Amino acid sequence: MENSHPILFKSRFKSARLTVTLALALGLSVLAGCGSFLSNDKIDNTVGWSAQKLYNEAREEASAGGWNKAAKLLETLEARYPFGRYAQQAQIEIAYAYYKDNDLTSALAACDRFIKLHPNHPNLDYVYYLKGVINFNDDLGLLGRFLKPDLTDRDQRAAREAFDAYKEVVTRYPNSKYAPDSALRMKYLVNALASGEVNIARYYMKRGAYLAAANRAQGVVRTYPGTPATAESLSIMVRAYDAMGLKDLRDDADRVFQANRKNFPPDVLAAIDNSGAVWWQFWK
Repeated sequence: MENSHPILFKSRFKSARLTVTLALALGLSVLAGCGSFLSNDKIDNTVGWSAQKLYNEAREEASAGGWNKAAKLLETLEARYPFGRYAQQAQIEIAYAYYKDNDLTSALAACDRFIKLHPNHPNLDYVYYLKGVINFNDDLGLLGRFLKPDLTDRDQRAAREAFDAYKEVVTRYPNSKYAPDSALRMKYLVNALASGEVNIARYYMKRGAYLAAANRAQGVVRTYPGTPATAESLSIMVRAYDAMGLKDLRDDADRVFQANRKNFPPDVLAAIDNSGAVWWQFWK
């Protein structure tokens, strides 16, 4: 049958092939149109920009408060010109831009990366200081939660990491312009860390967990001696041991408290003596 109608068969074959060809052409044109639309939607306006132009644009974005855009431009600069004179500066400013954009995780990662890549960089004191500031601000949020009455325990990692970063500035770069402020922040953090521990001890006292309270307070006396929180810690130890009937330990703690009473800040003593006072107000 096929041989009896060769012309009809060829005609049908050509028609089918033409249909397929047209369908493919139409499909390709639609895809091309979609591709053109997508590409137009994702045009990179920075193509061909020099390192200096990328850096200047990033600075302008930062000045206008566009910290996320500034970070992206600085990352583009570093990726395209990794060995140029702007690359290392861009790495530092990326960390600060993320910090200002409230992306603390990315900011800390950028600091750690810079420290690892450039251990002898002349601006390393600033990077350590910035790392301390980032953790310090995160810690302020944590310490705010320490003051809630239903608190039991919290991770103080951010405060400790901030302290370690400031310590690097003070010990390794004592002549740095960031050293004086780092030292002040270290002092504040020690007091704040001690205060957080005391707050937890007070929480245990209120719930009758006297052994836990005494142990936490004792830890403050050992770890943070000389801080204002030491007074409250000794007071908690006296009351906790008394509640447990451990008179010898109570008397020992009270002797230490009385012997050092003259060294404790008056407002801290007032807070201890007056149950209506708030113990942490001395560092406000």
